[in-house]
Amino acid sequence: MIIQSKKVWLADQFVEAQIEVMNGKIINVYAYGEKKADVDYGSSRILPGFIDIHCHGAYGFDTNDAEEEGLRNWVRNIVDEGVTALLPTTITQSSEVLTKALKNVAKVVNDGYTGAEILGIHFEGPYLDMKYKGAQPEQYICRPSVEQFKKYQEAADGLIKYITIATETDEDFALTRYCAEHGVVVSIGHSAAASGDAIQAFAHGARSMTHVYNGMAPFNHRMNGLVGAAFCIKSMYGEIICDGNHSTPAALHQFFEAKGPHYGIMVSDALMAKGAPAGSRFIFGGNEIEIYPDGSAHLTSTKGLAGSTLCINEGLRILIEEALVPVDTAINSCTKNPAACLRIDDRKGSIKVGMDADLVVLDRDYKVLQTYCMGNAMLGGKTE
Repeated sequence: MIIQSKKVWLADQFVEAQIEVMNGKIINVYAYGEKKADVDYGSSRILPGFIDIHCHGAYGFDTNDAEEEGLRNWVRNIVDEGVTALLPTTITQSSEVLTKALKNVAKVVNDGYTGAEILGIHFEGPYLDMKYKGAQPEQYICRPSVEQFKKYQEAADGLIKYITIATETDEDFALTRYCAEHGVVVSIGHSAAASGDAIQAFAHGARSMTHVYNGMAPFNHRMNGLVGAAFCIKSMYGEIICDGNHSTPAALHQFFEAKGPHYGIMVSDALMAKGAPAGSRFIFGGNEIEIYPDGSAHLTSTKGLAGSTLCINEGLRILIEEALVPVDTAINSCTKNPAACLRIDDRKGSIKVGMDADLVVLDRDYKVLQTYCMGNAMLGGKTE
């Protein structure tokens, strides 16, 4: 199959080109019009497929629910926003609930599914700080434990690829070092760590920060906090929720100015409420949340932010059109950068010969016209 457009994202720019796909891979790239194209997208933009490394669920399903069909429905339909790969993300809960959730993801992966690729699991909690717990239920928060984590990883069949830890609670950075040594990305989050603490965590293997600005010690001109560390540690990745609610467009702009084009990662932090109308209520981590008209999710008890319903294609629009983030930086944040953070940029995140044929086609208004997962055209939960 050959598809073409006058705006294909190649080598950090839009060019006129054709992409040839076979057996799930990009096998060739040609000049526009060089070969007979099966599909011509005109001036619509063809980008690498989006990668969301922090997302709890959608369409009424939460990763902690441990329901096979809910997970299958999620990954089958998430392609409608251009997502071709993701990390289903847990939230702090009892060990029984978390173990079932991990086993459910592992079973779906082993049995097979259709849609966006499940790259692994983002294990958010229970090793968090109480002050910055956010919507995480405090009764299940505990101190980091290598032995406990080993049991969780066994339940997940080795699929935990990314973990959020309040690393200042990790004695001697034992779990941080263990994860780093075993290929699990450690992300500092829901944390009271100061800048100096973050530098120490980085030195012991931490590689990222979870939803910068949210769930962490704030920036102050004398006490720089974890946000200050996110700005200053240039080679540490940083997630950020790009819905315009968790961080204003100005704050998004400042974050990407500090991180540059290669270390900022857009995440949705989307909840099971994604796809539900305003006013809908759900139970998340044992707490009731309500969806506001702007798409944000809030705890009904405290009115505090509890997550988002962001679609990644809308996040890209916000970054480029409202936050005025450079186009290459914005595109990298949901393609190349998450792939690099997970160390899978040898097959994901770019349009190159030999890469997985994960592609998304956007119109001028950022609406998804088509998504290709490993070369399969998918939209509306269907494979064409």
